[in-house]
Amino acid sequence: MIVVMPTLTRAEAVERASLVDVEEYHVDLDLTGSGDTFRSLVTVRFRARAGAATFLEFEPAEVASMTLNGAPVDPAAATGARLELTGLAEENTLVVDALMRYSNDGEGLHRYTDPGDGNTYLYQHLFINNAGRVLPSFDQPDLKAVFRVAVTAPADWVVATNGELVSRDGGRWEFAPTKRISTYLASLVAGPYHVVTGEHDGIPLALYARAALAEHLDAQAPEIFEITRRSLDRFHEMFRIRYPFGHYQQAFAPEFNFGAMEYPGIVVFRDEMIPRSAVTDADRERRANIIAHEMAHMWFGDLVTMAWWDDLWLNESFAEYLGSRVTAEATRFTDAWTTFAMQRKAWGLRADQRPSTHPVAPSVVDDTEQALLNFDGISYAKGAAVLKQLVAWLGDEAFLSGLNAHFEAHAYGNATLADLLGALSESSGRDLSGWAEVWLRRAQVNTLRAEITRDGASYAEVAVVQTAPDGHPTLRPHRIGVGLYDRSADGAVTLRQRLDVEVDASGRTVLSALAGVPAADLLLLNDGDLTYAKVRLDDESAAAVPLLLPRLGDSLARAVVWAATLDAVVDGERPVAELVTLVLAALPVETEVVVVEDVLRATRGLVDRYAGPETRPAALELLAQAADRLLAVTGPGDSRRLAAARGLIGATVDTARLRGWLAGEDVPDGLAVDADLRWLILYRLSVLGAAGAAEIDAELAGDRSAAGEQWAAACRAARPDAEAKEAAWAAIVGDAELSNRLAERTASGFWQPEQLDLLEPYVKRYFADMPEMMRIRGGMSAEHIAAMAYPSVAVSERTRQLAADLLATPGLNQILSRVVQDADDDMGRALIARG
Repeated sequence: MIVVMPTLTRAEAVERASLVDVEEYHVDLDLTGSGDTFRSLVTVRFRARAGAATFLEFEPAEVASMTLNGAPVDPAAATGARLELTGLAEENTLVVDALMRYSNDGEGLHRYTDPGDGNTYLYQHLFINNAGRVLPSFDQPDLKAVFRVAVTAPADWVVATNGELVSRDGGRWEFAPTKRISTYLASLVAGPYHVVTGEHDGIPLALYARAALAEHLDAQAPEIFEITRRSLDRFHEMFRIRYPFGHYQQAFAPEFNFGAMEYPGIVVFRDEMIPRSAVTDADRERRANIIAHEMAHMWFGDLVTMAWWDDLWLNESFAEYLGSRVTAEATRFTDAWTTFAMQRKAWGLRADQRPSTHPVAPSVVDDTEQALLNFDGISYAKGAAVLKQLVAWLGDEAFLSGLNAHFEAHAYGNATLADLLGALSESSGRDLSGWAEVWLRRAQVNTLRAEITRDGASYAEVAVVQTAPDGHPTLRPHRIGVGLYDRSADGAVTLRQRLDVEVDASGRTVLSALAGVPAADLLLLNDGDLTYAKVRLDDESAAAVPLLLPRLGDSLARAVVWAATLDAVVDGERPVAELVTLVLAALPVETEVVVVEDVLRATRGLVDRYAGPETRPAALELLAQAADRLLAVTGPGDSRRLAAARGLIGATVDTARLRGWLAGEDVPDGLAVDADLRWLILYRLSVLGAAGAAEIDAELAGDRSAAGEQWAAACRAARPDAEAKEAAWAAIVGDAELSNRLAERTASGFWQPEQLDLLEPYVKRYFADMPEMMRIRGGMSAEHIAAMAYPSVAVSERTRQLAADLLATPGLNQILSRVVQDADDDMGRALIARG
């Protein structure tokens, strides 16, 4: 099957918006048919300029009938994923009766069959440019409309949509009209979902999950509802407009492409967020953060929506910022900003330094395909970090006052960067145009370094030196904390003094307040993590880190130090061997599980790419020792114990120990070798050639579930066996019937540093075969697979040359080009580090 991914250009959207004003979509779906199609009967009411011509996005499998204002529409008008209309009246009614195809790529109306019980589940995801796969629509964010939905489904199914339920008669469900929303925000879920209901402050609450997850949803519902209630209360404290979309439902759907999506009234999450096995507190915090993130979208994106995708940051940067803020302020996860500093901001920094970097608020996004590519660490994490800096500069009262004025001015409509800046300038009394120019309109990141001269044991001068890359020479104003930390007689490292510092854009800011001050054991720039910048420690502080970091009491300060250290390794300024040594020294006494997880994950990734074949085994052994030491000092019920076990499993080559754990032998007290930990062990054994197809099949036979299927796909792809690799590659590049999640998990298991000789032929095959994969898949699923299948561990100039050859191909798919360009940049850094 060849996937046709329609692209809407900005020019087309502007022209269409000047012609059309959409009033209502009445969508009537019949989901009771057999085969791979469903019936979509849709009435679209819209106003237009009399006599004008326009188009709707529409991708039918078969059209039964189409009428415009009572007159038949020629079936030939529906071609190329569009429905062309001419001779429009001032008031128009379009009625279309068609069969549409279910999807397996996470877009349109996705259909999934649970391998455990055979139940079928649907969810609708119209993200960016996929509304035409369910209904004829004017699919752009500034053509908002009311959605009135009816669904006919099997009698034992549950159906939920953005609108509140009006009536149900057997399998017939009728829903109330929504507020005016954009097409990409219209959604529904349908199937034999298990439902848990609640209520808070007059708002009906509901949770949905597959029947196979019913007991897990029941067990976890109190925590999810608690996070939901606390987050709603905090948003109501901040915003004058209460939650505006009636009920607040949260559905956990199988094979969802995003972590979650902010459909008003019915947020949809990937259902891995209802775990069936033991998880760490960091896992729980991630879920809480995502709940708060999606709730922030009810105001940023749903109530007030960007006019076009160039203002994506108005959605994602604000939701990212508020997700961390509300999690820290309203839930038990009070150290959420530590997580942001360790994980999210690092994502933004990496994206911002690649060749594909772009401003947080680009002045031009030409089409929807380019818009998809901007759903990255810049639009999310960098934008959130920039907002954190803005709040530090404006003050919280002025910031929130401006946001409230913005909501009130544009409720149920669309807005732009200029609209928001106007509201914030009015509330703060400051002209934000200069701030926006350097922080939002220009790409790349600054580096802040401490430049120190001493007079004996005291500082003679301390200066903050700011630099920028040659190709992006913008220097920016930064408000930061500068922390002076000392080691006491008992070994504890504590804060002596923190300065609030304004770093100007001159390039060198002298901290006169530190002249003559006794030198600290650690001088930490950006203490408190207020700004978005790379931080480099002075030589004395850097040298002291292995001694000081294990005893540094402030988790956010530790996160800033770890982030600076990891980033210096990424940039080739410090060797990966030094990082591994630091991990061995500091990780066994780390108290924050999120730091444990992220340091192990990031270091393992750097070891796999930055350490050569001759040094990698020793580096992995040190990582395994660090995890083992942490395992030895933690007790039952400590989240760090599970994090350490996961890290040990991923790094060790001790197959006898791993097999013993599978058999229940010598398992650390309190560590449950449950379904997912068993699969993690089996995955590592598969990589090492110590588990074969028979063992994978036997494990799957005992775990015939969605998670089991996905783990088995990764394990099969990971085996160092020529036939297994060939089968996995064929599935990745050519099996259009394979669902998005199974294709991704197969790709994720394919490349292993232990198997480079076996995998060598597939390096060239990646660059030959990926363009065809992009033809049979599309959108986010194709992007994920292309990235996961990249030969990132085949670090060589030959790989880079093959990448350059592909990038020079005329007409190369834009998504594939971006994936290869970024992966090649990462490989260039790895080669520098190895050199």
